[in-house]
Amino acid sequence: MKIQLLTGTSRERVAERLKIVATAGKLSRFPGKVTQVYRTSTDEEKNKRFINRVISMGHESITDHDYLVFAIEDVSPIIEQILIEERIASFTIKSRREVDFSASGYYTPVFRNKKYDTIVNIRELEREYHQHMRYLFKSYSELLEMGVKKEDARFVLPYSFHSNIIMGCDAHVAKNLVVRFLKGKESKIAECHEFGEKLYEIFEKYIPYYKEVIDNTQVPTEDEVKKLLDKYINDYKYQILDRVELLSSSEDVDKQILISALMRVYGFDYSKAILYYNLKLVSNDELKKELMLKILTNGGTELKQVNFRFNVPLSLAVLTHLSRHRTHHLMVPDFAPMRDLNQYIVPPTLNNEQKQKYNEIFAKNQEMYSYFKLMGVCDEDLIYFYLAGTKLNVVTNMDGQTLAHIARLRICNKAQWEIRNAVKQMRSLVLKKAPIYGGVLGPDCEVFLECHEGKESCGKINVLREKSKNAR
Repeated sequence: MKIQLLTGTSRERVAERLKIVATAGKLSRFPGKVTQVYRTSTDEEKNKRFINRVISMGHESITDHDYLVFAIEDVSPIIEQILIEERIASFTIKSRREVDFSASGYYTPVFRNKKYDTIVNIRELEREYHQHMRYLFKSYSELLEMGVKKEDARFVLPYSFHSNIIMGCDAHVAKNLVVRFLKGKESKIAECHEFGEKLYEIFEKYIPYYKEVIDNTQVPTEDEVKKLLDKYINDYKYQILDRVELLSSSEDVDKQILISALMRVYGFDYSKAILYYNLKLVSNDELKKELMLKILTNGGTELKQVNFRFNVPLSLAVLTHLSRHRTHHLMVPDFAPMRDLNQYIVPPTLNNEQKQKYNEIFAKNQEMYSYFKLMGVCDEDLIYFYLAGTKLNVVTNMDGQTLAHIARLRICNKAQWEIRNAVKQMRSLVLKKAPIYGGVLGPDCEVFLECHEGKESCGKINVLREKSKNAR
């Protein structure tokens, strides 16, 4: 594992970053224009002390101006998923759809017992683990040789494989990550704690104004919600959904979006907007459809006034596709305790020979997981027996603009097939409740008769354009 700060690490740049953050802190308290405050903030030690005093009072927004970019090498997807769930950060990750991961390497846990002490026969466990990891990576390569696409073969990759990431975020977000990995419930995962330690070292050296705050921050190391619920619920069985469920949504979605347009454009109060909706729009379906499309084209501000809550079954591999859309609120089950490894995705394009091999891999992995569990390995070290194809139920709450954006990207034929199917199910459910809004959910080719994929276009745009031409 390696973490490197790519921005602002020279002595001069550290001083400059301190100057910017100090200026942000002084601006609301000191006289003068922002450039004047900036020019006078020249003493590095004074800037550091001032920043520390301000953020110690809880005014941490000034550190939002200290933007950091990290190179993160050879961490498992466990850390990757926790990072991606940070909504106010940016990521670029090596694609498992495009890149062969046969030689990516993998993480080896320390194999602790339920009390987090190292297991006595750890050498035996390590031998078994390495042998099993070699088997999984070899099986992945064999599936590729059998003609399985990378985006489907990756489902058998263990969640110990090494991932590489570029992450950009401000110092405020990065500090929260340090605390989470170093002190929160994730710190019980040894890899996460190590990640937190390495981030902390970077903060000590390059973001020094936050050290004292991090040292003094206390967060729960236990999931208090789980502790309470476990007293009453101990007989549950994890069951993956057959398809996406719409748990809840705004009432009268089409009507609320169109009324919002009247309120935005004319400044109407709600009752006046309802009046004009009933007078001008309610019985004119064509006008409502045209207006909905114009709202989407115009940026979709009005779409933010409605909400949808979905329960979505997804593989771990494809969960990252949904997680990276940062404007929805995602709730993902914790990695530990383990979920059911026997519930996994099976690519529909596999032939009988490929499917037999594929199922054998998952069965062998379940067998090895059961052995390590029997040997008393703690849940936090067992999580590396997840395979990328293991399925989870996740819950997301999103507004209408976010859903339209996700549909635009994920219903496209270039999108991965599992996430495309899931978002198509979302659209189908919304169409039943909001046929006008649901009618503008889709890729650019369907909604706008446009395609921005260039040479990589699937060609559907040509068919749609010809169909539109003949219809005129």
